[in-house]
Amino acid sequence: MPIPLLDLKLQYATIRDEVLRVTEEVYESQYFILGKRVDDFERDFAAYCHSKHAIGVSSGTDALLVALMVLGIKPGDEVIVPAYSFFATAGVVDRVGATPVFVDIDLADYNIDPQLIERKITKRTKAIMPVHLYGQTAAMGEINAIAKKHGIPVIEDAAQAVGAAYEGRRAGALGLIGCFSFFPSKNLGAFGDAGAVTTDDEALAQKLVDYRVHGGRPKYYHHYVGGNFRIDALQAAILHIKLAHLDSWSEGRRRNAASYGKLFAKAGLTDRIVLPKELAGRHHVYNQYVIRFTDGRETREAVMAHLKRDGIGCEVYYPLTLPQQPCFKNVPGAADRYPNSEAAADQTLAIPVFPELKESQMEEVVSEIAKALKTAPAHVS
Repeated sequence: MPIPLLDLKLQYATIRDEVLRVTEEVYESQYFILGKRVDDFERDFAAYCHSKHAIGVSSGTDALLVALMVLGIKPGDEVIVPAYSFFATAGVVDRVGATPVFVDIDLADYNIDPQLIERKITKRTKAIMPVHLYGQTAAMGEINAIAKKHGIPVIEDAAQAVGAAYEGRRAGALGLIGCFSFFPSKNLGAFGDAGAVTTDDEALAQKLVDYRVHGGRPKYYHHYVGGNFRIDALQAAILHIKLAHLDSWSEGRRRNAASYGKLFAKAGLTDRIVLPKELAGRHHVYNQYVIRFTDGRETREAVMAHLKRDGIGCEVYYPLTLPQQPCFKNVPGAADRYPNSEAAADQTLAIPVFPELKESQMEEVVSEIAKALKTAPAHVS
C-alpha cells in the first residue's frame, strides 16, 4: 500500500468543521486584507513563540526578505548563512544586493557550525542567519555569543522549526528577528503561501508593520520603500485554527521519530544509517525525518529508487549545497569545499514522519529500506 511522504488530507479531516466555519465567516465579512483575523493570529502566534511581537507576512521567503530590509542590509554588506539550506536563505541576501557568506554545517544537526562562524566575520558582516533545519534549532547559545561579541544582529530562519526550542525558549525568540514559513507542508501550514516575522524589539516591530504595506504609515504616506508583504486574512484565520492543534501534531511527529529509532535499531540498520538525533537542550519538532546513508550517494540513490518503486514517499532536502547552485557560482567562497554540507547533499533522505502515520506504515518503510540496502552498494562514494 502506498505511503505518502505527507498526507495533509488526514490532518484536514480532523479540523474540517472548524476551518469551514471560520472561512465562511471571512467570506461573509468580505474583509480579506489584514484586519481582526490577522490581529488575533499575530497576538496568539507571538505568545506561542515566546515573542513580544509577530507580524504576519505573505510567505517565509518574504519574512526573510523583509527582515533584511528593515535592518538596512544593502549592496556591499555580507550576511553569514549556512552552506546547506533551502534556497531562500541565501537567495534573499542576493536580492537586497548583499553577499551571502557560506559556512559549513555540523552533521550532528545539519545546522550551521558555530565553530566556523567567527573566521568568516569581516567589517562588512551585517547579520548572521542561522537556519533551524528540519525542525531542530541551531546552537543558538554559541551563535548569539559570537554575534554579541561583534555587535552583529541574528536573524533566525525558523521556516521549518515552529514550536522547536533551545534551552526552553522557542524558535523565533532566540535572535533579534525570527522568520517563519507557513507553506502547506510545514508543521503549521496555511492553505497557500504565508509567513510571519517575530521580534521583541518594539521599534523593529513597528518598522516591519510598515514595510509589509510598502513602507506606508499613515496610508499613502511612505517613509520607506517596503513591499506588498501582507498575509491574507483568510490564511490568518486558518492558521489561527491550526495553531491550537500544533503542539499535539508536533508530539505526534516526535512519537513517530522515537518509533523509527527503535525500528531501525531492531532491523540492525544503524551501522549504515545515521538517524536524526535530538541534541541536549533542544526540542526537535521533526518537520522532516532525515536519515543519512554513510555508504554515500550511490546507496542513497538506490534506496530512494527502491522506495519510490514501492510507492513510499521520500525526498532529498537538498540535492545541492547553496555554493553549488549555478546562480551563486561567482559569489566569493562558492568554489570552496564545504565537506559536511556536501555529505548532507549526497547522503540524506527524508522519509514519512507526519503525525497521522501508523506504526505499521513505519514498519513497512524500515523493512523496505532494509531490503534496498541488501543490494545497494556498500562503499563510500
